[in-house]
Amino acid sequence: MHKPTHSFRGAALGAVAAAAVVAVAGTGPAQAHAPSARAEAQAAVLQGTPGHLVPRELPPHPSSDWYASDVTRGLPETPPFCVEKTLPSAGATHRTFWTEYDTSATQIVVRTGTVDAARKLAAAAEKKIQNCAANWVRDYPEGTASGRDYGALTAEDGAHVYGVHTSYPDSEPGIHLFGVGRDGRTVTVVSWGEMGGFDQAPVADFKRTTTTAVVKLYHP
Repeated sequence: MHKPTHSFRGAALGAVAAAAVVAVAGTGPAQAHAPSARAEAQAAVLQGTPGHLVPRELPPHPSSDWYASDVTRGLPETPPFCVEKTLPSAGATHRTFWTEYDTSATQIVVRTGTVDAARKLAAAAEKKIQNCAANWVRDYPEGTASGRDYGALTAEDGAHVYGVHTSYPDSEPGIHLFGVGRDGRTVTVVSWGEMGGFDQAPVADFKRTTTTAVVKLYHP
C-alpha cells in the first residue's frame, strides 16, 4: 500500500491525492483578481444552466479572498472525494474555488431528466458521503477517519450537510464539509476543505453556503 500524499492546491485535502472534491482547476490566484461584476457574470456564462455560487457566498476565510474558475461543463478533472463515480458528467457543470492558502472548494450541479432521477442521485451522493470515512479507512488502514452529520437544511426540495475528517501518519490531517441539495430535477454537491480538524470547520457559514447554492438552482 502506498502512502497517500498531500497536494491541497492540486487534488487532495486530508490525505489522498486522487480523492478530493476540492480540487483546484483553471487559473491560479495571480490571475484571479477580477472585479466582482465578472465573478457574477461567470455564474451565468453557460446559457440554460442553473445558477452557481460566487466567491462571496463561500464561508469567509480569515486571511484571504476567495477566487473562482469559470463555470465549466462536465465534472472536475480530479474525481471528487467521497462521491467518486456517483455523479454523471451528462448534464453536469462545475466551478472550483480557492484561496491564497490551502482552503478550497468545489460546486457540482447536475440537471437530470426527471425529478425522480434527481431524488435518487441526491440520495446516492448522501450515502457515499455517509460511508466515506469507513471506505477511506478500508483503503488506507494505517490512517484514521470519521464523519459527522450536521443535519438537514430547509432549502427548496431539501439539503443536508456532512463533515469528514481524514488523518494519515506523518501527513497533515484534512477536514472536509459537504452539502447535498436538490431543487426539482437539479442536484448540487458543494464541498469545502482545508488542513485541520472538526473544531475549525466553519459549519454555520457552510450551511448558509449550501442553502444559497440550492436556492440558486432554479432555472425556468
